[in-house]
Amino acid sequence: MIEFAWPWLALLWPLPLLIRRFAKARAPQFSQLWLPHLPPPSKQTLSHRGALWPLLLALLIWTSAVIAMMRPQWLGEPLPIQNQAREMMIAVDLSVSMEIADMAIAGNQVDRLTMVKHVLNDFIARRSGDRLGLILFADTAYVQAPMTYDRRTVQQLLDEAVLRLIGERTAIGDAIALSVKRFREREQSNNILVLLTDGQNTAGSVSPEQALELAKFYGVKIYAIGVGADEIVVDGFFGRRRVNPSRDLDEDMLRSLAEQTGGQYFRARSTEELEQIYQTLDQYEPVAGEQQLLRPQRSLFHWPAGFAVALALLWLLLRQAPLVAQLRSSNG
Repeated sequence: MIEFAWPWLALLWPLPLLIRRFAKARAPQFSQLWLPHLPPPSKQTLSHRGALWPLLLALLIWTSAVIAMMRPQWLGEPLPIQNQAREMMIAVDLSVSMEIADMAIAGNQVDRLTMVKHVLNDFIARRSGDRLGLILFADTAYVQAPMTYDRRTVQQLLDEAVLRLIGERTAIGDAIALSVKRFREREQSNNILVLLTDGQNTAGSVSPEQALELAKFYGVKIYAIGVGADEIVVDGFFGRRRVNPSRDLDEDMLRSLAEQTGGQYFRARSTEELEQIYQTLDQYEPVAGEQQLLRPQRSLFHWPAGFAVALALLWLLLRQAPLVAQLRSSNG
């Protein structure tokens, strides 16, 4: 069937007739004056001036233009569309400890945040059809990207994240509480939070225990990922020695958050381990949303618009024809 996107524009159709009538009523009336030394006008000229074709053609042009402005479109039969997609909120730690360079990408030593960005970009790129959100946290937590299907925007906002942007400590409880708040805004969601951190809760207004109760009450499943190597070699005053750069990582707390919400805790000691973790997350089934009906639309405005342009060209040619004929007769 054919429908109009802007049917109210049909009110413009009588506008030229009203303008013509108003202008004709206000125009001064003149009597016809024939000068005796000039020949009287021919019958052909009088009949041409009294012809109705210019008015009818102009009215047809305006009608076609109004129909084009009303945006006619063809609507096809409704097609059932099943909305199947996962919804994940990704929370990334921006505390100062994420600048520890105990990770490697293609043999090059990098800090933890650079490695997380590198692997997360590939993970986000594979989320075709899924809704993703991004939360960044340090001294506090804030939503960098709300739930969206625009994966490129989420990737760009993640790439633009820098350390010490919102402090140097770690507010894990605030990040979880903010995620729960965002999930509450949408019903019938799988409510999955992917939490990446390399430390323990040292800041924020919500404790991990309080955040856990909120997550359990609203059905938010937490997949916690502890980032950081177990051992690196550093140069000291007494020579080279091995240290544990992840000694501040609170694995017991992260494991408790994951297990009590029905999720799972992962340990990412290297780039390869983090990639394997995301491959595991890829295997979770998407949430089946409500069935929706989609009606295919095809725009038709170009047909009346093209018809109006063609008639306008014809109108100009017919108006110029007597003038051209007169010029040819005068030159002859």
